[in-house]
Order: sequence, then C-alpha cells, then structure tokens
Amino acid sequence: MVKETEIKLRASRATLAALREHPLLKKRNKSGWQRGELFNQYYDTPDRELAGAKVALRLRRDGEQFIQTLKSRGQSVAGLSERNEWDWYLSKAKLDLKKLDDSCWPASLAELDKKTLQPLFTTDFVREKAEIAWGRGKAKVVIEAALDLGKVIAGEGEEEICELELELRQGEPAALLELACELAAELPLMPCDISKAERGYRLFDAGSYNLSLPAPELQGEMSLDDAFAALAWHLLGASQRLAEQYRWNGHWSLLQQWLEQLIDLRALLASLGQAAPRASSRELREALDALLDDWRPRLAAGQHDDSMRRNAPALFAAELDGCRWGLLSLKLSHWLLQRSWTAERNNRGNRQGNAALGNWLPTLLNEEGTALQLRRYQQQPEDLAEQMPRLERLLVWLRLARGVLEVPEVDRLYGELNKLYGLAQQELDDEQRQLRATQTQIVNSLKAWKALVK
Repeated sequence: MVKETEIKLRASRATLAALREHPLLKKRNKSGWQRGELFNQYYDTPDRELAGAKVALRLRRDGEQFIQTLKSRGQSVAGLSERNEWDWYLSKAKLDLKKLDDSCWPASLAELDKKTLQPLFTTDFVREKAEIAWGRGKAKVVIEAALDLGKVIAGEGEEEICELELELRQGEPAALLELACELAAELPLMPCDISKAERGYRLFDAGSYNLSLPAPELQGEMSLDDAFAALAWHLLGASQRLAEQYRWNGHWSLLQQWLEQLIDLRALLASLGQAAPRASSRELREALDALLDDWRPRLAAGQHDDSMRRNAPALFAAELDGCRWGLLSLKLSHWLLQRSWTAERNNRGNRQGNAALGNWLPTLLNEEGTALQLRRYQQQPEDLAEQMPRLERLLVWLRLARGVLEVPEVDRLYGELNKLYGLAQQELDDEQRQLRATQTQIVNSLKAWKALVK
C-alpha cells in the first residue's frame, strides 16, 4: 500500500499541447516525455456497493503488464487528493479476488460476495508523463506530470478525458499547488475534484455524482483558526464540485449554488479581524471580488430573463477557458494548506486565532449585529442594501457554525435573517419597502437576536 498525493487539473487539447512545450516544465523535466496507452476496466457489484464504500477497483493494461488496483476515496479538495492505493501485478487480465483481503478491503464490505463483482465502465487514454524536479529551497521535490487524453465509456455514454495530473513522488504537498499555480497563471487549468472513476459512475448513473459535501463538525472548544480552515476548505470543495457538475449539465440551480459558495467564501475571509490580517488575504479577496462583480449581475438577471439562463452555460464555458477561476482556486488552496493568514499577524491576532470558537463567535455576532442597526432600517428600509456585506458575514457563520451557539431559537434566527438578506437584493418598490420594514422588525424581535446583541 502506498499513499497517493496528486492534483488533477481539467484542460483542453490546446492546453495539453501547450504544456508539453511549457518553458517551466521543459527546464525542470528530468526524464523527457514518455508516451504509453493505458486501458482500464473498473469493477463493482450490480448495486454499486464499492462506490457506496468510497473505493474504486480497476484492472489496468499498461503495455504487456496487467495491474490490479484498489483505491480508497481519502480526502479530496479543489483537485488535491490524498488516498491509499494498493497495486498488484498480475500475469493475466483477470481479477485476483484473493488479493482483496482484510489488509486492504473496507470493513464495511466484509460481508460482500466478491464473486458478484462485474465490469462496469472503462477509462482508456494515452498518457504522456515526465519527472519534474521542483526545488523548494534545500528540500528536494519530485513530481510526476502526466498529460492524459482519451475517453470514459459506460454503456452507450462517453466523456472525454483531457487533463493534467501532478503526482507527488517526493516532498511536501504544497509543492504540487505551487507548480500548479505557476502553470495556471498562463494556461486555463481547472482544479477538478472528480476522478476518472467518478466520471464513469456519473455516465452509468447521472445521479451518482454527489454534489453535497458533509459540512465540518465544529466544536465550541476548537480554535478559531481550525474552524476557519475547516469551513473554507468545505466551501472551496463545494464550489469545485458545483462548477464541475454545472459545466457537465448546465442546470441553472447549480450555478446559483456555485455563486453562493463564493459569496460565503468572501464573507468568511472578511470576518476574522486581526486573526487574518487584511494584507494576508488581499490578493484572494480582490480576485473573488472580480469574479463576483461579473457573476452576481448575471445570476440576478437570470431570475427574470430566460435568455440569460440559456446563455449562462456559454458564459461559464468562457470563464473556464480563461485562467481566472482555476488560478483563484489553486491559490486559495495553497493559502489554506500553508495557513498563510497566520504568518505575519500580531500578538492580538494570535490570541484571536487561538481563541475557542464558542467564545469568539458570540463576540463576532454581537459586534456585527449591533453595527447592523436594525431599528434604523425599520424606518429607512430603502437603504438596507448597503448592509449586504455585513448580512453575508452574519449568515455564513450562522449557516455553518450556529450549532456551537447556546442561544434560543437560533435556527429560526438564521431563517429570518436569510429572508431579510433576500429582500435586500430585490428591486425596491412600495411593496418591497414594506416587506423589508416588516422583516427587519421580525428579526429584531427574535429571542436569539436579542440574546446575541444584548
């Protein structure tokens, strides 16, 4: 068994061609590009029990060599994945079920009859790979770069494989993201949190691709730094999966949810005060603002304009044809992995970052809630839109961390505050003005609100 650490980046054929000749890879290529054809058959039970256990089983033919591989799901965010992998070299193209013993087989599948395993789909592609030396000071880093071009085929369905994989052979995982950022600054490379196996299952059953990632389980005693990192990774991972699925099927609701994850990320970055000095996140906030400035109006227009909804997939494809989205995702991943917000903060910032979430969060909500001045907007509801950033900061923490708050009816508070946020985004007329004033009064009267802003 080995631990596989890699990052997967969706590309176009033109980008793959450009990568072969990229000066950075040329300079650090220690092996030259080696070309081979890989034929892969994936197996599962008729009820897809392996997929349910988050493992993948394949039989690969690489030249004259047959390799049986079992992979665990492991952790995967923004295309960067760590998972356990078991390889067995076989003499013929037939599964060796005896290899699938307790040393690798998931305990949850202990009662599975392995004889029910059957071929489900194939992923056949040409791979060009090279060994890249990527120095990080005195630390030696070796990365295998692989350019994959081929197809996933499941029954009558098929999807193109066109991607760059960067696999860590020696060194720290941050090196993968550093190399990926360098390449994505010039070429459109989208971090892709979906494996070739997941694409096969998605072709086999369109509903099998799981869009919802489990929200992190936050505890009141965990540090603010740990809670922030968990929430940011969660939002970034969710945005990646939504982007991938929207690219694939063009469903409008997925684009809405993608934008919501980015709004939450932006609000989260702005909420930490001295625990995350503004200088540490300036580049990320500016990149998020540029993305939101383009996509908020499009989503708002699409609420009433069918033509915008029809045009949105082409606009999103154009977004992915540029470098902006992929590069932002990679830079944010690297920033989170390195915990860069902690690097140059002062002593007060360190105290805040190390504070228990259960103590810090009520203080944040009190400060933001008091500054919201709800009584003012009962009288001046037409000005409520100016408070959208503050509402977003309140909502992201109430949505994802309200379980650590010891206040009454906090779920109702989140729901009513979210209604107020929705009204703040609507065009104002006499009816909307009255609705805003009424909803402001409702929030202001809630037990949870009074407890938080007392």
